Amino acid sequence: MNPITTASSRGNRQMTSTAEAALPTDDDVAFYRQHGYWVSPPLVAPEVLDVAERGMERLYAHDVDHVLSTDDTAPVPDGRAKTYTHWGWTPEHGNVMRKNDYSTLRVDELAQLSRVRAIAACASRLSGASRLRLWHDQLLYKPVDAEGTAGNVSWHTDRYYWMTCSSQDMLTAWIPLADVRTSDGAMSVVDGSHRWSDEVGVQWERAPFSVIEEVLAAHQAKLVPIVLDRGQVSFHHCKTIHGSGPNLSRSPRRSLVLHFQPEDNHFVEEGHRHPNDDLVRRTPDGRPDYADPAICPVLFP
Repeated sequence: MNPITTASSRGNRQMTSTAEAALPTDDDVAFYRQHGYWVSPPLVAPEVLDVAERGMERLYAHDVDHVLSTDDTAPVPDGRAKTYTHWGWTPEHGNVMRKNDYSTLRVDELAQLSRVRAIAACASRLSGASRLRLWHDQLLYKPVDAEGTAGNVSWHTDRYYWMTCSSQDMLTAWIPLADVRTSDGAMSVVDGSHRWSDEVGVQWERAPFSVIEEVLAAHQAKLVPIVLDRGQVSFHHCKTIHGSGPNLSRSPRRSLVLHFQPEDNHFVEEGHRHPNDDLVRRTPDGRPDYADPAICPVLFP
């Protein structure tokens, strides 16, 4: 096994010296805080990604190891599939952009990838948080572009969807299961946009992919495509504006996204609620508990 990879069937999370060397340097941390993103050296071994690919296919086939409290496992009338609250894409949706939340809580092979300790260790160093929990995950599949199935992801910030979180410094790890080039519909980030005012960020929330030139010109910013080799991981701040265009390659773009929250993140009454609010246990005062280990397990240390 590649010495950088730290997850195993026995739960070994001790990092090797090779993995330690892959952690962000002081200069890398300064870059992340200035630009709102960072791309790692290789962190994940090919065999761990191979296992995750099998887990992805299992999820799409509804072959899961665990169900969530909100899952409705009753068959739909035609018997083709089962209905799941918060499940996301199911085969009857067809050849479109697929997004499935909470995949690492349902399928063990995907959980193994989420527990590669070097990934969370990099997130900890970039964010400055000494302890990180999973906020939630997303399994993404962008099909090869065809008429009527464009996989554009509109410009947005993750923070927009996390307004019930007290922390404004959460971050995301984007883990490709194969090489990602610009032609694959790679994610692009607006350099430094995490430092813009909240008003500016909200103004461009969920903007169509085609308006990015207006955004860049108005704020004298540049767009950075995130090109990755298999095994690399990209990280971005929760306020960094990002999106992606169509997949013009010959293969679907597949990835697992991990969203991290610091230990002190907690529920606040603001904005629209998050699906986590229906899944996590309650605090003594009746609020959603974002430290629920069943839904938001500790990933570092």
